[in-house]
Amino acid sequence: RFDYGARDGMGCRTFTKHTCAVLRRRKASTGPVRACADRSTTSRPRWSRVLLKVSGEALQGNLGVGLDPAVLDSVTREVAAASQNGVQVAIVVGGGNFFRGQDAWLGLDRASADYMGMLATCMNALGLQSALERHGVDTRVQSAIEMQSVSEPYIRRRAIRHLEKGRVVIFAAGTGNPFFTTDTAAALRAAEIGAEALLKATKVDGVYDHDPKKREDARMHEKLSYRQVQLDRLQVMDATAFTLCEENQIPVVVFNLLQEGNILKAVMGQPLGTYVGEDVHRRKGFNAQEEANTTREGDPV
Repeated sequence: RFDYGARDGMGCRTFTKHTCAVLRRRKASTGPVRACADRSTTSRPRWSRVLLKVSGEALQGNLGVGLDPAVLDSVTREVAAASQNGVQVAIVVGGGNFFRGQDAWLGLDRASADYMGMLATCMNALGLQSALERHGVDTRVQSAIEMQSVSEPYIRRRAIRHLEKGRVVIFAAGTGNPFFTTDTAAALRAAEIGAEALLKATKVDGVYDHDPKKREDARMHEKLSYRQVQLDRLQVMDATAFTLCEENQIPVVVFNLLQEGNILKAVMGQPLGTYVGEDVHRRKGFNAQEEANTTREGDPV
């Protein structure tokens, strides 16, 4: 309790020396707390719900096949940090580190090969789940092919409910249908759960105008519009997946999974890799629709 002292002739209270010292200590102690609050405000996540597409080939690291424990631990540690920052994270994982449907050999039909690839994604999903739970993150695996012993069936409303409870949801087995890639599965699930962005984690830094392995002058794009990707025929993802993202206005961020810290940066919305979205023109102060509606001098009316 403070000793406020007596009132002076003007009716104002006069504080004792002890009370003034306590107030000064309290004021000094609030400085760092206020600074921490300012830092937390500046690092606020850009998106509240995202879908992370993890390349199966990137998970193999330098092993050539299977799961690299070091890469798996790095990925799940950053996903755990994003989840602890309040971002709802769903994951679609590929299976290229075990088997790809496109790698079917002579005599193996494409549908069977695709189903084998779906089973490969399930193995990756279980590995990711185990690693995430080791970091203290509640995780659920939902498979498009029912496997009741190891995963839940994919149910859209249940997946959204898991995300709202702070759990990470891993979608396995692609779309459950052959002839569709895991990129298409990622775009489809992102649209279904209402994700605000699709983050594509690959082995490259972003989207290039040419193959950087073949041309030294290849330039990486920082920002692209959906239309520019189509006009320049840039390889962001397959056409079906890209169309789903464009129609549902889901921005796509392509970045390097193998560089530590990139997943957390992408989830928090920091500039990274290549950003593909409809608001690129608006960021540059350019409105394509207004230009299309503007009649140029000399044009027929």
